[in-house]
Amino acid sequence: MLIATMTDMMPTATFDTVADDGDHALARLASGGDVPAFEALYRRHVGRVLGVITRLVGSHGARAEDLAQEAFVRAWQALPAYRFESAFGTWLHRLAVNTALMELRSRKSRPQNDGDEDALEQLGSADSAGHSMALSLDLERVVATLPPRARAVLVLHDVEGWKHEEIARELDMAVGSSKAQLHRARGLLRARLGGTA
Repeated sequence: MLIATMTDMMPTATFDTVADDGDHALARLASGGDVPAFEALYRRHVGRVLGVITRLVGSHGARAEDLAQEAFVRAWQALPAYRFESAFGTWLHRLAVNTALMELRSRKSRPQNDGDEDALEQLGSADSAGHSMALSLDLERVVATLPPRARAVLVLHDVEGWKHEEIARELDMAVGSSKAQLHRARGLLRARLGGTA
């Protein structure tokens, strides 16, 4: 049970090609104000939206759920401008990522200690062997313990497939910083999962 749901960690293209036809029909209806059509889109995509937001911002109580709801509110508001040039799931996914990134930017302006560093340290010292707990942890939980910027870079690069230039632009950092954060995140993950490299 290393990865809770592999489909949540995979890039969106595979899922979108399957759901695209039905999504486009529902999106056309919803863009005209059809609430049941939008509710159907919500039910189809809420798990993936919540998953990417949780991976990006961490599991800070109900904040990830609030941000997922915010992403769907933004989608409802932006649907009339949706041009149907890309898969609806891709469009919605990008909107969810942008919602999470706005949250990370707002956290950057607040005091930094949000408990992630402490959680990371506690994880390492939780058992004397150092391996049994790491082996029992699920990858999602370990990723959630990473420092916020390292976690965001890891998720955007390794899970979402973004280039360092895109990440640097979205997170307002240098490309070299994005690469350094990715290296840091991977090292912390290896250490927490008990791997060597």
